[in-house]
Amino acid sequence: MTTTDWSDPSWRDAALAWVGDALARHGRRVTGPVEPRVRPWSLVWRVPTGAGPVWFKANNPGTRYEAALLAELARLAPGTVLDPIAVDAARGWSLLPDGGPSLRDVLAGDLSRWLRVLPAYAALQVAVAPQAGRLLAAGVPDHRPELMPELLDGLLDDSDALLVGQPDGLTPELRARLRAYRPEFAATCRRLAEFGVPASVQHDDLHDGNVFVTDDGYRFFDWGDASVAHPFGTLLVTLNSVAHGVGLAPGDPVLGRLRDAYLEAWTDRYDRAALREAAGLAMTVATVSRSLSWRRALATPDPARAEYAAAVPGWLGELFGRNPV
Repeated sequence: MTTTDWSDPSWRDAALAWVGDALARHGRRVTGPVEPRVRPWSLVWRVPTGAGPVWFKANNPGTRYEAALLAELARLAPGTVLDPIAVDAARGWSLLPDGGPSLRDVLAGDLSRWLRVLPAYAALQVAVAPQAGRLLAAGVPDHRPELMPELLDGLLDDSDALLVGQPDGLTPELRARLRAYRPEFAATCRRLAEFGVPASVQHDDLHDGNVFVTDDGYRFFDWGDASVAHPFGTLLVTLNSVAHGVGLAPGDPVLGRLRDAYLEAWTDRYDRAALREAAGLAMTVATVSRSLSWRRALATPDPARAEYAAAVPGWLGELFGRNPV
């Protein structure tokens, strides 16, 4: 896995030329210097143009599939994501229009907006599910329930990523407890698969900062943590972030209403009680998915990765935590 050196002048020149060519095809041009934001897993440029800013994103190998995923989602669920101006899937490059204000910008504590956002996101997942194989073919990670026990085994063997015995890492005792839990985890995954809800794209980091609010609905973005998985795993991050943002305790009835608003998209085929049970199991399994997504994102020699490395063991440890609802 080769990591790109984003400070290399030749790389920067090539990326700027690509952006310029893509904009020219739409009758636009760069009008000033780009404004960078760099993380170990991606580089983002705010690119000024005469018709407003656009956004260039380059992903490192662990999240490179995001560019191809964006193109697929724009085709499979039009109007739910920003239509890319250009995508280079092989290089993990994407160029997107400005999305306007985020949900975080406009929320102001009004959780009723989530009652509209979550059904819109669920509709995206329902629309994409029949074509989940296309996402896998595009390189999106496969986190379907039947594969998660094996993925957990591999994760538990990765002492470096789990920082075993190091500050902010797994203790040897917790790793032993997780190993002993594997048969129960496998049973949870089997039970989750038995409900028969089709796998779909699972954002895995859906919070109010990753939703744009537009005049004609919502646009979901920042798909670098996504996988093909049980769709309900999304609720882990979403409900936790809502609870954290407004100070709700786990099990608060508000969180239950948000969960049920999300699950409504599947009530034409499944019993509501079964859907709630599946949601609880999916959120448990998603703690492993979150750990895996962080491990992918940090598969880079960038020294800055150390700032985020505790997220890999941290999310895995949440396997024994309490779900938000």
